[in-house]
Amino acid sequence: MIDIHALTSGNSRALAKAITLVESKKLEHRSQAQELLEAVLPQTGNSIRIGITGIPGVGKSTFIEAFGLYLVSQGKRVAVLAVDPSSPIAGGSILGDKTRMELLSRSNDAFIRPSPSEGSLGGVALKTRETMLLCEAAGYDVILVETVGVGQSEYEVASMVDFFMVLMLPNAGDELQGIKKGIIELADALVINKADGESINLAEQTRRHYQNALHLLRHNSFWTPQVMSCSALKQENIEAVWGMISGFQIDATKNGSLSEKRARQAREWMSKLLHEMLDMKLKEHPQVKAEMPLLNQKVTNGETTPFLAAQRLIELLFSDKKET
Repeated sequence: MIDIHALTSGNSRALAKAITLVESKKLEHRSQAQELLEAVLPQTGNSIRIGITGIPGVGKSTFIEAFGLYLVSQGKRVAVLAVDPSSPIAGGSILGDKTRMELLSRSNDAFIRPSPSEGSLGGVALKTRETMLLCEAAGYDVILVETVGVGQSEYEVASMVDFFMVLMLPNAGDELQGIKKGIIELADALVINKADGESINLAEQTRRHYQNALHLLRHNSFWTPQVMSCSALKQENIEAVWGMISGFQIDATKNGSLSEKRARQAREWMSKLLHEMLDMKLKEHPQVKAEMPLLNQKVTNGETTPFLAAQRLIELLFSDKKET
């Protein structure tokens, strides 16, 4: 059993055990995990949740370590949830984030938890949301969620954080650097990393380039996305990045948009879980399992429509409920 008092007192060992329970696929652990989450729910919601993404090579780990160390120096407690890509063949993952953030991992005020993506939608670990709640219950002030890479995971992580940051390289020539326009529209800030040495002038050009590009996009929010540059390697302008985010947090809290955003995210989360649970029920139902291959074949051969096949499966799922 998880010691709830130890967890809410900030014990990192209790937090690690709680996250392991939440990540477990065992049926009995699922109900235990939900009971735990309900018990600690009153202690959650007091952090700022920040999503961080960027193309490979942009220096996400270096930035997160420099950013985390700065926050710790300011008296903050920082949790880093780094989602590692799982192998689609073997299912394993590297889980090497603690070695990539060695200095930060030594701090008593930092907690780093690598989680395998396990092939979940967009590469974001299925239990990342629950893990965030546990970290908040343990008293962490800032939660950083690092995504696997550029793709569907960005949309997933943007739907669970308060502030979404995209790290960029100093390369004004490549307009979007492989980042989809949709990702830019999701961003609350673009931060050009590696603005040091010979790249300083190029980083400034890139900053102006994206600043102008952002003016062309519509943002349905009180917040105007900002473009900044920094050097994580030399720990330059990290303070300004935090100043921007804390300014956002203050304004969003005052005008109520932060609580509105979190409430909307919770509703969307429930809807997504409902779809996943129904899908699981379908796959576990004996009659559905028996008839699914036959219906798949009929749809493939053009003998029935996808709608009628789907309708038949739903009828099978609920048929035994009608009889009772």
